[in-house]
Amino acid sequence: MLKFTKMNGAGNDFVLFDNRDGAIQLTASAIEKLCDRHRGIGADGVLVLEKAANGNGAPFRMRYYNRDGGEAEMCGNGARCFARFASRVAGLSEEIAFETMAGVIRARCLGDSVRLVMSEPRDLLTNRVLRVEGAELTVHSVNTGVPHAVLFVDDIEQAAVERLGAAIRSHALFAPEGTNVNFIEREGPQTIAIRTFERGVEAETLACGTGVVASALVFHRIMKAVSPIAVRVRGGDLLHVGFEERAGGFENVTLTGPADFVFDGRIDVS
Repeated sequence: MLKFTKMNGAGNDFVLFDNRDGAIQLTASAIEKLCDRHRGIGADGVLVLEKAANGNGAPFRMRYYNRDGGEAEMCGNGARCFARFASRVAGLSEEIAFETMAGVIRARCLGDSVRLVMSEPRDLLTNRVLRVEGAELTVHSVNTGVPHAVLFVDDIEQAAVERLGAAIRSHALFAPEGTNVNFIEREGPQTIAIRTFERGVEAETLACGTGVVASALVFHRIMKAVSPIAVRVRGGDLLHVGFEERAGGFENVTLTGPADFVFDGRIDVS
């Protein structure tokens, strides 16, 4: 029986394991079973706490697996949950650093919220026209640890997130890995609403942290919005993205939002 913790970050939910002793070996099928909302615990993904591997000063490594069992580079909402989880099980203070496939992430726990210092975004491209299902769509893209496409919409409630999200996610422009897809609507000078189709989940989720960051940076670049930018996710929470723009790129990118413990339990994954 494996001991686990269930958490959520702005509605994006995860199953977390402490594997600092290296005893847990999860297969892709076990991860799919854990994330199954009918036959398992139910989650958008699995987070595993391990000892650091690269000798870069960070004491831990975060491994993130999508609901389909595939390992991904990074998850913003998951990283906030991971920071609170690691702080609790390791008895640490408010600040923590950990390795991810996207680089070292630094976090500060602020009560029920966490502020992450993200890895530097890359490959920001704007105003590319994609032909999708017979229509021409203006799409922006940036990698904030994982690849994201961003589209502006006039009405976030009417956006065809599942249909267009699935089509753009697998578009040839983003082959072979594919991309997450974010639909955003401007709500104010420094506020947007967002809905996200997540690669690996292959559906809309209530929130996506790296998508929130990607969308905020695109909003800044296209609409000249200033930092910090507030982002209202589908689950209703308001996340905040801070950044500094230097020489055409971004530095000191932060993501602040909730990270909530839900429950602890034990499960047999055999």
